This record gives sequence, C-alpha cells and structure tokens, in this order.
Amino acid sequence: MFNRTMLQAAAALASVSLVAGCGLFSDDDADGAQQIVVGTTSAPSTLDPAASWDGSWELFRNVFQTLLSFPTGSTTPQPDAAEKCKFTSPANTAFQCTLREGLKFSNGHVLDAAAVKHSIDRIKKIDVTGGPNGLLGSLRSIDTDGKLTVTFRLTKPDATFPFILATPAMSLVDPAEYPEDKLREDGKLTGSGPYVLASYEDGASAELKKNKTYNGFADRKNDGVTIRYFKDSEAMVSALKRKDIDATYRGLTAEEVVEIQDKKKDSDGLQVVETTGADIRYLVFNPKDPSVRKLPVREAIAQVVDRGALVDKVYRGTAEPLYSMVPKGIAGHTTSFYDKYGEPNADKARDILRDAGVDTPVPLTLWFTTDRYGSATAPEFAELKRQLESSGLFKVTLHSKPWKQFQEGYKNAEYPAFGRGWFPDFPDPDNFIAPFIGKENVLGTPYESKEITQQLLPETRKQSNRGAVSQLFERAQKILVDDVRLLPLWQGKTYVAAGEDIAGGERALDPQTVMQMWELRRQTSW
Repeated sequence: MFNRTMLQAAAALASVSLVAGCGLFSDDDADGAQQIVVGTTSAPSTLDPAASWDGSWELFRNVFQTLLSFPTGSTTPQPDAAEKCKFTSPANTAFQCTLREGLKFSNGHVLDAAAVKHSIDRIKKIDVTGGPNGLLGSLRSIDTDGKLTVTFRLTKPDATFPFILATPAMSLVDPAEYPEDKLREDGKLTGSGPYVLASYEDGASAELKKNKTYNGFADRKNDGVTIRYFKDSEAMVSALKRKDIDATYRGLTAEEVVEIQDKKKDSDGLQVVETTGADIRYLVFNPKDPSVRKLPVREAIAQVVDRGALVDKVYRGTAEPLYSMVPKGIAGHTTSFYDKYGEPNADKARDILRDAGVDTPVPLTLWFTTDRYGSATAPEFAELKRQLESSGLFKVTLHSKPWKQFQEGYKNAEYPAFGRGWFPDFPDPDNFIAPFIGKENVLGTPYESKEITQQLLPETRKQSNRGAVSQLFERAQKILVDDVRLLPLWQGKTYVAAGEDIAGGERALDPQTVMQMWELRRQTSW
C-alpha cells in the first residue's frame, strides 16, 4: 500500500502470526461465549480512520463497518454496511451503494447516506499527511439520494474503487462524534462494527465488547476481545507461554514460528496453520545513480540473486521466493523473473556484464532500514551481500538507517539500491503495480513507463470483471522484468498458531490479512 506497508510491517517476520488460546468458546458452549486475550506488537497509531493508513486497520476492522468488506473466503468486495453496490455508468465512473435498513452506530445514532458521505468527505478535507486520502485519487464527489443511497462520482474509470471502499481506511463514522474538518481527539471511538471499544489505553490495551446493535455479515463466535500491545516479540511470547494472554498475532519471529511448528520446549499444546500471505519484499534501483544506471548491471544482479537460499537461511522457510511484483494468490500472478533468468547463475551474469563492457567487480551499495521490517532485515541483506560477492562480480557495501531517516533518504533519491516492503491495501494486481510507476510513485525514484501508466492501467480500470484483465497485468509484469527497476525477492506466509482446542484460526484473516477476531472459537470436540 502507499504508506501503510512501512508502518504496518513492524513484525520481525513479515507475515501475519496469530496464536489463539484460552478463553475462546464454541457456539454450543453451555457457559456461553467468553472473552479472549490477544497480544500484538502492532499498536494503533490513531483511533481516527481519517488519519490511518497503517496497522490501526486491525482495530478498525473489528469496531467499524465499511460499505463493502471481505467476508471469509471472498477475494472480491462484498456488501457490509451496504445492502448492494454497483457501477452505474458503462465507463466505471459512477459507483452507487444502497445501505442496509436500520443501521445504527453503537451510540444509537442513525447510520445513513449522509453519514457515509461525511465519513469519506472528511478524509479528503482533513488530508492527513501519510493518511488514506491517497487512496481516493479518483474520487470527484459524493451524492446522496434519500436516507439509503449514496453515489460516488469518479474523475476517471476506476474498477478498483470497490476494493478501496472495502479497506478499513474507509470506515464509517458518526458525524456527531467526528468533525468534518479535524480529527477526533478525545481518545474514544464510535463505530457500527461487530465490537464496541469499551476502553483503550494508548500503547497498552484495547477492550472490545460485542456491539448489541450490530447489523452486518460477521458471525461473532466470542463475547469480546482484550488486545494487549507489546513493545517486542520476546515479551509477547513470554506472556503467551505463561498464559497471561490467550493469543498473539502480528509480531512472531521466524524462530518462534518454527519452534511452535516443531513443538519444541514449552510450545506443546499449540498448532500452526499456514497460508499464503500477500506481503512482499523487493529491491529498488535508482537509475540516476552511476552504479546501477546501466541495465546490464541490474540484469546481472537479477541473474545472481538466489531467492531460495535467502528464504531458507534467513526466514527458515517462513517466506517463499517471489518472481513477480504481483504475489502468488493474487489474480494475474506470474513467474516472469524466473521465466527470464531461471536458476541463479554467476556465469550467465558474467556474460551479461562482459558483453556490455562493464568492468568487474561492480561497486554496489545496498541500503535497508533497521526498525521497520523486523530483526531479520539485517541478516537478509548480509545474505544478499554474500550471494553477490561470491559471484566475484560485485563488491557490496551495506548501509542502514532507522525508518524516519531511511525514508527521507529514499524519497530524496539518495540511495543507489535499497530494500522495501509492501503490504496491499486490497487484493488486486493493480495495487502491486500502480503505486510503483510514474513520476510521483511511493519509491521516491520516478519510474516512467508510458505503456503501463497510459495504456495498461487505464484499460484495466475500465473492467469491473477483474478476471478479464489478467493478460494486461501479465504484460505490465513483463515490462517490469525487462526494466529491472524493481527486483522482487520474497513474499511472506501467513501463520495462525493456536491452541490445539482452538478452531477458526484459518478463517480469522481476510484477504488484506487484517484480523477478523470474531472468527475465533474454542472447539470442545474434533
């Protein structure tokens, strides 16, 4: 996503990890549903959706509604607060939603079309730096018709707009509680989602209780959730093992995942469910820098990098090699880099450089951040350095900075090559290509590709049937391979580690890998 990735990917392992334990219930539990306690290392940065493009989405998904959402098993947006939604113009420039009847916020106020308009308009009006307004670039205006109908007028065709409305950034808020021109600052939260935020202590805990007036698709299988926020994974895992908390999500390291999988030490009694994640890691090359300006240099790097060794040595198999910017599990995924380069081969890389008249070893400086993507980042770049230098073709220097300084550096195009991560706003190939292309992309290094920006992406956005545009996205990925401005490395796996008596972990994460806590339950028999 445009900024959410960097803020959200604070986990040591760039994947989602959840461990569910004591306190969950089954639907037929005679004692009724129970409160569960979960731990995470990803605390909200804000309680106001108008300011959030980050890990705050975890909380928002459970206490707010959006017009559309992603029920378990769905990779396309489905009605949530809306009863139905559709494009009303052939060119996909008008999108209309009809609300469910009788919707209310948890304070009893009516959730109607005017509240929807207020919720989205204030995002654009407040325009928080680093906030979700960047998702609304195609929105021109919002009209309401009566109490239940709202129409979004777009400046250009945008078939991804329903996906944007399904992100927690577009959470619906009460106009009486959320000012139109500034953020809410009283430390409280009012939504219409499955849970109510009963209490909140910044950086420490959030108490969620069932919302008695909720009207939506979520089938809540517990009475509520207590979320505890931890500074680091070690403290969180220690609390889990002591049974001070029942579950953890977002923050487990690769070593901790492997320990639970292998049932080592005191990790007995836990199970792990593994699925494909959508977060990716990649290298960015700055073509203005002399060291990587020449295409053959970038091609040689692509020919040498051994993704399999990288994920095996550093991530212990908790990630998998990625050969396209569009990851596996997303429509239109290809293996385009593998198709061109095959297995890592230093001799082929040497031939590429020799034929281009490039002297070796090529000096190369790689930059990475020390505090955004987790403790495995430094070993990852050490392994990349080892691979490149063992080919005899490169002399690599590693540099790193804390995230704020690192961010300033890449935005000013100061780094010849650097590592970045991406976590999607929505599960569509557009969100893995469009943010990186154009003069003002998220990378700080302008990447001009007229075929992608002026032909392929506009054409895909005319098609609301996303399955019909796979060939166009495949062509875009081929262009990315030919240019080697971006080099995909790996995609994370998603882990749900749970007590052996816990069910629902495999259903707890939506396609955005945002936690749907209502799915967790204790199963008394198997």
